[in-house]
Amino acid sequence: MSRQVFLNDTTLRDGEQAPGITFTTTEKLEIAQSLAAAGVAEIEIGTPVMGADEIETIRAVVARRLPVRLMAWCRMTSLDLDAAIESGVQAVNLSLPSSDIQLSAKLGLDKARALQVIEHMVRRAAAAGFFVAVGCEDASRADRDHLARVIETAVRAGASRVRLTDTVGVLDPFSAFELVAQLVSQSPIDLEFHAHNDLGLAAANTLAVIRAGARHASVTVLGLGERAGNAALEEVAAAIAVLDGADTGIELTALPDLAAQVAWAARRQTAAIKPVVGADVFTHESGIHVAGLNDSRTYQGLDPALVGRCWRIVIGKHSGATAIAHVLSESGRDLDPDLAAAIVARVRREAAKTKSTVTVTQLVELYDGMCSEASLAELCGSRSAVRERTDTTVFRPGRMQ
Repeated sequence: MSRQVFLNDTTLRDGEQAPGITFTTTEKLEIAQSLAAAGVAEIEIGTPVMGADEIETIRAVVARRLPVRLMAWCRMTSLDLDAAIESGVQAVNLSLPSSDIQLSAKLGLDKARALQVIEHMVRRAAAAGFFVAVGCEDASRADRDHLARVIETAVRAGASRVRLTDTVGVLDPFSAFELVAQLVSQSPIDLEFHAHNDLGLAAANTLAVIRAGARHASVTVLGLGERAGNAALEEVAAAIAVLDGADTGIELTALPDLAAQVAWAARRQTAAIKPVVGADVFTHESGIHVAGLNDSRTYQGLDPALVGRCWRIVIGKHSGATAIAHVLSESGRDLDPDLAAAIVARVRREAAKTKSTVTVTQLVELYDGMCSEASLAELCGSRSAVRERTDTTVFRPGRMQ
């Protein structure tokens, strides 16, 4: 894939909508700056209609004059648009339900009336000088003919992009590809995809729609977002680079520090097995894995150096002599072949007992203790042999005294 793909980050908007997450103004400023430094082209920084405090925070980010497009999320209402104007952003995402169930249940609108609202609000936003994206909430459950008409209406009214949202996370990569491929073939403007991760498919669905022709993907750092979250910036950026070779403009080596920064601000711990940025994703314990790491491609599909990391070996229940010898050598010790089987057995017992890995310090202490035991046994064995030679009485048949 030679075309460029744009990752539009909404950590500061959708990410903050995750239960219990609140970013301070300072944290939003710092995160926005780090996103820009990492190469993110567009940041959705908040929802102005939430009130004066939100507008003040958005204005503070705008004042930094970061080299990115700053976007506000708005409902398709004059109240929201007026708040966006006050916040000073350059771009707005005007969002309206697109499925029958949401149009009816949330707004009491039919599809025809929804198109009228879109045309009116997009014209007003465009006239105010905004870059306008139209957000189709619940696009995954919407009538496709209606989605095509939404795109037509948005283009006619002056929108530059349409966002298709899998609001309740019910798409799979196959249905996502089919949906977007059909709409891309009919759309004269760029399409964006905003995935939710309710079935654990957000990143996969995002990659699928990029292959289907969408040029923009809405993501969040660590996948933070409502319910099960969104497609993770770090996962999507790495996958597009490794699997498709497409240019996202993202500096992949910046992702681990960015993830750590957001996790700290969100007061969320990052799972050790979190793809790309988790503590253990480039860590090997299994003996067969370690044996193959003279060529790291043996058991690593993602080169850790690509994202500014390196692989490491830990010692645990599944470790073999090769791994143990490697770790001991880094501590200045050569594994005695005669002790290899014994140290492997002791390590496995220790790991099973503690349900954990064995630290380097613990391993060295175990090995040094075994060496001492072996030396003592050898010394005792030598003394015993001497005693046998000097103290044993040899019986010789002869006359009794």
